[in-house]
Amino acid sequence: MKKLKRVLSAMLVISMIAVLFIGCTKKAKPNENTSNASDTITAMVPPISPNFQKQITDIQASFKKKYPNLTLSMEATSWEDLSQKLDVQVNAGTPPDIAFMGQVNGAIAKYLSTGMMLDISKSVPKEFLDDFDSNTLAYLKNGNGMYGLPLYMAIQTIGGNKKFLEDAGIDWKNIQKNGWTFDEFREMVKKGVVKSGDKTSRYGFVFACNGVTAKDLLVMLAMNAGMPADFDKDLKFAYTDPNFLKVLEFVRALIDDGSMPKNSNTINAGARWNMMLTGQTMITGKGMPVFENSAKANNAKLDAKDSSAVKGSIKVDYVQLPMPTLKGSPEVAGGGIDGYMTFKQGKEAKEQHVQNVVKALYFLTSGDVAAKTNSDLFLAQITKSGKEAAKNTKVDIDPDNLAMTTKLTGEVFEPRPDITPELAAKSTDIMTKVMVPKFQALLAGEVTPQQMYDAVKAAAITAFGQDGIRK
Repeated sequence: MKKLKRVLSAMLVISMIAVLFIGCTKKAKPNENTSNASDTITAMVPPISPNFQKQITDIQASFKKKYPNLTLSMEATSWEDLSQKLDVQVNAGTPPDIAFMGQVNGAIAKYLSTGMMLDISKSVPKEFLDDFDSNTLAYLKNGNGMYGLPLYMAIQTIGGNKKFLEDAGIDWKNIQKNGWTFDEFREMVKKGVVKSGDKTSRYGFVFACNGVTAKDLLVMLAMNAGMPADFDKDLKFAYTDPNFLKVLEFVRALIDDGSMPKNSNTINAGARWNMMLTGQTMITGKGMPVFENSAKANNAKLDAKDSSAVKGSIKVDYVQLPMPTLKGSPEVAGGGIDGYMTFKQGKEAKEQHVQNVVKALYFLTSGDVAAKTNSDLFLAQITKSGKEAAKNTKVDIDPDNLAMTTKLTGEVFEPRPDITPELAAKSTDIMTKVMVPKFQALLAGEVTPQQMYDAVKAAAITAFGQDGIRK
């Protein structure tokens, strides 16, 4: 009997060890908490879509329901304040865990030089990665590291008032399909100008060239003049190319023609859209697919005689158009991937916190959250879970604009993870200290295109040497 008890006891111990072993070696699914410890993940978010910031409370509640021990703290900010706030926090060593940023490919290269970015390449479960369209993930990579997840493929271009375009005899459908050159664009926008004496009541083209969008026209035109990125494939600084001078001459010509306002350097993103809705311009930029939705919303308010409609506005049928190209250069769409970047506080981040950050990151970029945001923006879903969640959502986009969006999505500039943080930091410095101020002066007529080009070239030679620039 004693022998039997010893055998049973031994079997019981073996069974308990086996159970413990199985429990320890069972692989947790990505959606399961590997720790019940409470944790808070912080995120900085601009108004990503017209309704996104209104949904923050619901997003936080849904995340809490999925992960009861985790809290997602979201700081809402404006697009204008986003970069400045993030820069201050990064420099202070206290960035949020997650921050949304447009054109993340360039932003990652910029912030990597601070040493504050969090590499999640070894922490993201394959199940999460497999949910994304594979070509979108490369925008969040630099070297061997991965520093966030994408939310959507952004399209940044220009758009026009359909009636004004047709009144000017412009075949906008042909332009959508076949594009237009700098010279063709210059001649066509002249037709949209309405003047009485010296007073212009409608311009042919208005672009936001102040504030957060100060460099956008410059960069988007350069993309369509053979400079899709700051550096070419040989890592030579691109804006010393002679074609860059042609871009500057083109912009100055639009102002001298009277097609663009002389005060273009003072027009910010809000003002340019107001000018579009009040009939003060035929074409505006930068424009995104969601502008069609915004125009329709204001049209509906006008029909309903709603006092919240933009003061002095008219009904606008928004037509999405491609950027003009320098003759001989391929058409390239501005934008790229917009998404969430990951940061750390201090030299190392605890692995459990990193895993929690990844959970929050994936939650914000997939499923129902992504479906609502991207549908609101008139943009395609880039995750399988987002597509599934959005399958019953009707997006009221004009068929011609949808075809234009589809075409431009295939023309968005490719990711450049080969641009090192060191090169990116120098390029950002030139953009901030030389290119943007000189461009503002060019718009105001204070410097000539040649003077700006010479200043950029001199700064580039100082930063990269004669062998580090495109000639």
